[in-house]
Amino acid sequence: MSRPVRLPRLARLLASVASLGFVALSAAGCSTTGTTLAEVLSASGMGGDRTGAVTAAAPAAQARSEAEWRREAELYGSRYRADPSDAANAIAYARALTATEQRAQAASVLEQASLRNPKNQALLGAFGRALADTGRYEQALDVLGRAHSPDRPDWRILSAQGTVLDQLGRHKQAQTYYTTALKIAPNEPSVLSNLGLSYALDKNLAEAEATLRRAAEHPGADPRVRQNLALVVGLQGRFADAEQIAKADLPPTEAAANVTYLREMLADKGDWKRMGRQPQIAARGKS
Repeated sequence: MSRPVRLPRLARLLASVASLGFVALSAAGCSTTGTTLAEVLSASGMGGDRTGAVTAAAPAAQARSEAEWRREAELYGSRYRADPSDAANAIAYARALTATEQRAQAASVLEQASLRNPKNQALLGAFGRALADTGRYEQALDVLGRAHSPDRPDWRILSAQGTVLDQLGRHKQAQTYYTTALKIAPNEPSVLSNLGLSYALDKNLAEAEATLRRAAEHPGADPRVRQNLALVVGLQGRFADAEQIAKADLPPTEAAANVTYLREMLADKGDWKRMGRQPQIAARGKS
């Protein structure tokens, strides 16, 4: 029998997924890169030094190379230095900075541009996301709240607000934001994915799976949505099912490696009784 682990450790694992795998922030503006399961587990403190073991499919939004992003950063950076008040250029510059892992500078650029354009909601939305991307969650909530209005709500901003609330551990409140966003954009896969992971963070894995399945069935679903579903299915001990889902976007060997990695981590760390049910450990290749 595996030795038990307290739920906060599993919550930290899922918090890492929330930070690294949520897709709404990229759908709403600045793009984020895909993350391997091993990197997620490592970031949570569960993965040891094995982050090089598996890889994940890169989302379509990341088709540009790092060199191309750096060229864009140089181009928009020169324009920004010439005119820091140009909101559209500041957003483009920040996006390129984020793509080249210069997130703090991206937030600074957007902050300066926002000071010069305090009522530009597109700029405020980008700034709020950049603040969240650097871990400044309370400030991000304040800025995102000014990026739309009650009479003209933006589902992308609502979803971004939800992801920030999840980072702060306010999962029930986050879920109300996602639900409101879905009233504006029914069945939007990025919002459903965030809602599903919010349920997982709230220790409701059955609802998380059902919501992520809805997201994954959507024709416009990002590959990361299916990887999030695979993770939540795997967290319930159904490893063969998780592997089949992962194979939709990953080569079979990589999908198997991801699930094996999760199985090993949970065999050592998982406390399924505390999640409300025992795992149903499936044999490889069987549902």
